Amino acid sequence: MSRVSTVYLLTCAAIGVATGLLVIPATAFSTLTYAALPPLSALAAGAWVIGFVVAMRLLERPGAALLTGLISGLVATPLSTTGPAIVITNVMFAAFIELPFLVTLYRRWSRWLYYIGAAVLTVLYAAWTVMAADMQAFPAWVLALYVACLFISGLGAVALGILIADRLRRAGVAKLARRRPAIEVEPVAEPA
Repeated sequence: MSRVSTVYLLTCAAIGVATGLLVIPATAFSTLTYAALPPLSALAAGAWVIGFVVAMRLLERPGAALLTGLISGLVATPLSTTGPAIVITNVMFAAFIELPFLVTLYRRWSRWLYYIGAAVLTVLYAAWTVMAADMQAFPAWVLALYVACLFISGLGAVALGILIADRLRRAGVAKLARRRPAIEVEPVAEPA
């Protein structure tokens, strides 16, 4: 199943729309609380992770998180407080969720790979936001709480995304869009 199928694209689109609708209020909440209450703002960060984990876990196909990220960004753009920049944010978050699977050349689909992607994302996002927003002006305990809330939100979102994807899979959702394991064919003996 090397081709991209319509059912795969539609599944990514459905997850992307749901993620986009989730990200719109999360962006507004994060924007409102970011400057005054960074730890509270950090709790919304998981909204960007859930859909990408669901897409990767449910489909187990290369590009599922990235395509879902692009679609969710496009859906969120008209109503997002950040405008078109939300597309870049969503694709960036999706890339970090997909990166561990790319490193394994999409041969491993272990749960811990989702957590590694989210942890790397959290570390880099925390470093970037602390520098970009000049958060060094806050007391050290606020920064520590901010980073802790980012980790709680991101890793909690991974757990929730895995739970949702596993339940959808058990219900038979996206069965045709999923990766199929390689089937070993036994050679047929030639007649003598």
